[in-house]
Amino acid sequence: STGLQNQVSGVRVSQPVHYKIKMITILNYIRESFEELQNNVSWTPRAELQRLVLIVLIFSVLFSLAIWGADTILSSIVQAYFNLING
Repeated sequence: STGLQNQVSGVRVSQPVHYKIKMITILNYIRESFEELQNNVSWTPRAELQRLVLIVLIFSVLFSLAIWGADTILSSIVQAYFNLING
């Protein structure tokens, strides 16, 4: 036990101080992230953003309809096949 105590050196940090350091680090990260978003990010103009959202919405609806149509047709084909097999 005495040998182990001689080998261990350094300053121990109590739990509250360690917690406080973590919180400061997290708060600094959040602050720097907001500064990055405000100063270094180029945002899409609102009019272009609305146009792009509309395009995505239209293609999403069209793609959903295409998937629904393919599913309906293939379900009918499979149902007809099973009806043919089962007589």
